[in-house]
Amino acid sequence: MHIKSTTSALLTVAAVTLIVASCGSSTSTTAPATSSATSTQAEQFPVTVTTADGPVTIKVKPTRIVSLSPTSTEDLYAVGAGPQVVAVDADSNYPANAPVTKLSGLTPNIEAIARYQPSLVIAYQDVHGMVASLAKLGIPTLIEPAANTLDDAYNEITQIGAATGNAAQAEQTVSGMKQQIVATIAQTPKTDLSYFWELQANPYFSVTSKTFLGQIVGLFGLKNVADAADKASDGGYPELSQEYIITSKPQLIFLADNYPSDGGQSPSMVAKRPGWDTIPAVKNNGIIPLNDDIASRWGPRLPQLVAEIAQAIAKVSG
Repeated sequence: MHIKSTTSALLTVAAVTLIVASCGSSTSTTAPATSSATSTQAEQFPVTVTTADGPVTIKVKPTRIVSLSPTSTEDLYAVGAGPQVVAVDADSNYPANAPVTKLSGLTPNIEAIARYQPSLVIAYQDVHGMVASLAKLGIPTLIEPAANTLDDAYNEITQIGAATGNAAQAEQTVSGMKQQIVATIAQTPKTDLSYFWELQANPYFSVTSKTFLGQIVGLFGLKNVADAADKASDGGYPELSQEYIITSKPQLIFLADNYPSDGGQSPSMVAKRPGWDTIPAVKNNGIIPLNDDIASRWGPRLPQLVAEIAQAIAKVSG
């Protein structure tokens, strides 16, 4: 299933709208760095950050960082820690100058990671006791899972900034993201257009309004056709039948499954599906292919995802 570590969210769309509209300090289920309230102090070491996996203390500024998460890799470069990064996992293809290796965050090899002599490792999950194994080698590890809310995404960037000695630039990055997202939403008229977000085809998996992606789209007022099919066991990612999608008549179809290696889809392929020619999104040129990486990595390029959604609304509404 091509979801790329997405997780279900607990906040309502209204709550997320309030979060985005406010460019001030935020609260989150992911605790911010506890080193200090000011940028200067935050860049002093030792620094302790409290992540979803608990508090982690970094004794000295890390000069050899290994990232096992594509989102964290983007976060690191966004906050100015790129020169400190010595290795990233095989899926970290952005930015282009990131030192890509064969390392994996899904099946981490402790010996292979240790060869890079890291002073900090960042991953999106603790697999097979990785954190404990690295701790025995004296290597601190930050676990930064997929964000559940916008605040989570912002706070993970702030944490990575504090942990790497780049707190000031992290704050600037987050501030810039908030400003761009707020501006895009403000410039886009609210709409009640219906949409179907396609994570995967055959079988068809989607997202509900409870998920991170559903919250982002909901900021524009769009109605999610997958919500009516939501079940507690789906975790916000229901499998929908073709009949259900056709009957729901979405006015927009967002394609987030464009990777050729994963059987990526295109607007022309969607239009050729049996019975889909009756769907308004198909008839009115409302099939929107998204940048897969931007749609699945909820870090510094989130404003670009918001902009893509805004452009889709303008395309169909105009």
